[in-house]
Amino acid sequence: MKTRLSEALVTRDQQFLTDATRAPYYPLAVKSARGSMVTDLDGNEFIDLLGSAAVMNIGHNHPRVVKAIQDQARELIQYTTAYMYHEPLADFARVITELTPVPGNKKVIFGFSGSDAADGAIKVVRSATGRENILAFEGSYHGTTYGSLTLTGISPGLKKGIGPMLPGIHHFEYPNCYRCPHGQDPGTCDLTCLKGLETALETDLDPATVAGAFLEPIEGDAGILKPPPKWMTRLDGILKTHGILLVVDEVQTGLGRTGKWFGMDHFDVQPDLFIYGKSLAAGMPLSAVVGRSELFEGLGTLGHAFTNGANPVVLAAALANIAVLKEENLIERSRVQGDYFKEELLKLKNRYAFIGDVRGEGLSIGIDLVKNPRTREAWGDAAKKISYRAWEKGLILTFFAGNVLRIQPPLSIPRDLIHQALTRMAETFREFDRGEIPDEVLKTAKGW
Repeated sequence: MKTRLSEALVTRDQQFLTDATRAPYYPLAVKSARGSMVTDLDGNEFIDLLGSAAVMNIGHNHPRVVKAIQDQARELIQYTTAYMYHEPLADFARVITELTPVPGNKKVIFGFSGSDAADGAIKVVRSATGRENILAFEGSYHGTTYGSLTLTGISPGLKKGIGPMLPGIHHFEYPNCYRCPHGQDPGTCDLTCLKGLETALETDLDPATVAGAFLEPIEGDAGILKPPPKWMTRLDGILKTHGILLVVDEVQTGLGRTGKWFGMDHFDVQPDLFIYGKSLAAGMPLSAVVGRSELFEGLGTLGHAFTNGANPVVLAAALANIAVLKEENLIERSRVQGDYFKEELLKLKNRYAFIGDVRGEGLSIGIDLVKNPRTREAWGDAAKKISYRAWEKGLILTFFAGNVLRIQPPLSIPRDLIHQALTRMAETFREFDRGEIPDEVLKTAKGW
C-alpha cells in the first residue's frame, strides 16, 4: 500500500495541530469519498466501516445532498437567524419536529454539534423545571463543551486538569450486561445497577431539585452497551414519579443507525427531549434539541442562539438527508444488513477465543476483544493491532472503549462490500491469532 503522500500530510498536520484534537489509529489521509468507499491521498481505496464516526448514514457525497448544497450556496450561504428568517430553517424545523416521536406541539433549537445540543438541553430542562440537579450515567459520551463533558461519564482523563466542571450533575451506574459487576444475568437480574440512583433520590439527592436525566439509549463510546428493556422501564417510572424530564441523546443512535429511526424505539418509553447531531445533515455541521413546546418557554431571548447557527446551506443538506433516508428505505436496510453482519461475525467469534462478544442493533455493532473468554478481561492491544492491520488491507476499522471494534458503516453499504469487509476482517483475525501483527504498530495506533 502506498502511503508517501499521506504520511507527509500527517507530518505537516502534527506541526501545527494540537494532539488534543485527535486520537489516531493509523495515518489515513482522506482525499475523497463516495458511498461506502474512501480514497486517500496516495490513491488507496478503503471500505468504510466507520462512516466518519456514525455521521455518514446515507453514504459519502450522496448526489442529492451535493446538489442541495450547491443549489442553496448559489442563493444564500448565510444570514444570521438570530435576527432574521430564511426558508431552509422553517422547512427543516417542520421536518425534524414532525419526525421526532414526542406527542403534542413541538419546538426545536439548532446548533452545530451534539456537544452544544447537550449544553442546550441542560438549559432547557433547568429553565423548564426551575430545578438545578441533573442525572447522568457512567460510560456515557455527550461531547466536549463544558456542559456536555460534565455529563459525559466515560474516560475520566477527558476532564483532567480543566475543572471545576459544571455543578449539579450526578453520575450513576449504567448496565453493562456483558461484564455485570454484580454477577447477574440480564434475563433474571433484579436491576441492582439502578439501586444506587434509587438510594440517592431517597437520601441525599432531593428529587424535587432534579431537573432531568440524560442518557444514550445505547451507549456508543462505552462499547455499544444496550440496557435491558426492564431497566429503561423502571428508570422511566422513577423519573415520572418525581417529575424529572428524560433527555435522550440520539446523536449516535438516531436516524436509522440501530435499524430503527431512533435508539429509543427499542424501548417502550416516552422521552421529553431528543438531542441530535452527527448524521443530521449528512456530514454538514448541525445539531438539534427537540421537545414539547412548553419546555422551551423558560429560555429567554437568545437563550441558546449562535450567529452562524441554522445555516441555510447546512439545512438544505439536512432536508436532502432526511428525504434520502425515507426514499431509499435506509432504516430497514440498516436492520437487515446489520442482522447479516452480526450473524457472520458470530461465526468468527466461534472460531477465535479473543472475540468475547458481538453485540449491537442495526449497523451499530461492537466486537469486544478479550484476553480470556472466561474472565472477559479487555484486550486493548488486540484492538489496536487488528485495526491497524485492517487499514493495511483497505478497511477503515477502529475501536472505542479501549478494546471494542467499532462497526458503523453507511446504512447504504451494499452486501458485496460487507462480504469483502468480512473477508478482510477474517484474514486480520487469523493473522492476529498467529501473532503475525508486530508490536511496532502500537506506537501509532492509540485510539479511543
